[in-house]
Amino acid sequence: MSPSTARPTALVTGPTSGIGRSFARRLAADGHDLVLVSRDRERLDRLAADLHASYGVQAEVLVADLADPAQLAAVEDRVADAARPIDLLVNNAGFGLRGDFLDHPVEEEQRLLDVHVRAVLRLTHAALTAMVARRHGAVVNVSSVAAYLPRGPYSAAKAYVTSLSTWADLTYRDRGVRVMALLAGFTRTEFHDRMRVRTGSTPSWMWLDADRLVEEALRDLARGRTLSVPSRRYRVLATLARYAPTGLQARFQGPRPR
Repeated sequence: MSPSTARPTALVTGPTSGIGRSFARRLAADGHDLVLVSRDRERLDRLAADLHASYGVQAEVLVADLADPAQLAAVEDRVADAARPIDLLVNNAGFGLRGDFLDHPVEEEQRLLDVHVRAVLRLTHAALTAMVARRHGAVVNVSSVAAYLPRGPYSAAKAYVTSLSTWADLTYRDRGVRVMALLAGFTRTEFHDRMRVRTGSTPSWMWLDADRLVEEALRDLARGRTLSVPSRRYRVLATLARYAPTGLQARFQGPRPR
């Protein structure tokens, strides 16, 4: 929470569906004003109006494609704005690519890294710069249990996000700022629909509810955890994945958790 009497403000990327939308609604219900960042103005405007009507909070809309350097820079400027401080940054925006690495033009893989790695790096840097100066704030970077699996650029990107978040939390928590990686599992959102992946191919017990995932993540943040792995079953799976031989891991290729 902000040390002042003003209502705290959270900036959420990718808030129009799935995990990001659950973060936006939960934070609004908890009394946060919001800055909502996405490429889709129509959906952003609808969400902002809904959050204001439902919870009485202010919801600022910022239209940006995080793969575009100029548009990303505008979001960085908003995160760093000392006159309108961001108390919590949720780096949630992301997407996956269906099929084999060589099925995609390299430009598509580069766009994936731009959103999952470059945008997370730059927004986290902007947030930490402002938050450390105030000695207050938090960052939640949405990663994935796929970070522990050898599954191409997506998993490599999530491994980067997890490692960056772990290091940043160890480095800056004694200066009043928290950073946590949320290692999501298979979550019922539009993520897999956009990839045109049949979710029925994944056992039902592996699917998580986005609202419950976010509730647990925010609870873990309040408890001071560096990593949040939702549900006992995914904590077990994540532990096994971290220590299983890579040859064994490589046999289990399929839709990406998110």
